Amino acid sequence: MAYDLNKVMLIGRAGRDPETRFTNNRVPVTTFSLATTSRWRDSQTQEPQEETEWHNVVCFGRLAEIASEYLKKGRQCYIEGQLKTQSWERDGVRHYKTDIRANELILLGGAEGGTGQRDSSYSRSTSKSGYDTRKQQQSEPRQSDAQRKADDQTTELSADELDDDIPF
Repeated sequence: MAYDLNKVMLIGRAGRDPETRFTNNRVPVTTFSLATTSRWRDSQTQEPQEETEWHNVVCFGRLAEIASEYLKKGRQCYIEGQLKTQSWERDGVRHYKTDIRANELILLGGAEGGTGQRDSSYSRSTSKSGYDTRKQQQSEPRQSDAQRKADDQTTELSADELDDDIPF
């Protein structure tokens, strides 16, 4: 049995600040461009080469609000979604545009885009009411409720219980 797959995963930098509009049903739609750059050395001249590809990204619902608020021009991010091609006819000529419909956004590179660490992840899952976005902190491991309760119930050590062999 064969299955089809329409999945895109990109890491790049926002080419412009996101723009947000609203549908007739007041669902936010945010668009921005994402630049991905490939670098290599020319095999004959050994000169460094570079090529930048530009991608149009579209976010809906809560993910659109988050992208609009936190993503700025030049900020590095990870986008996951699927390709969606639109077509229209103008003056007898058929036009096509392919977008990436994002369903996950991970902001990379710190608040100013320089640390290279993951900040946070935002994803979209469909529900009966539309789009529901969850925020997960990537820097802290998740703890179970039992672990959190055990940590909360720990008591401070008295001075007698501390080790005297501390070298400072």
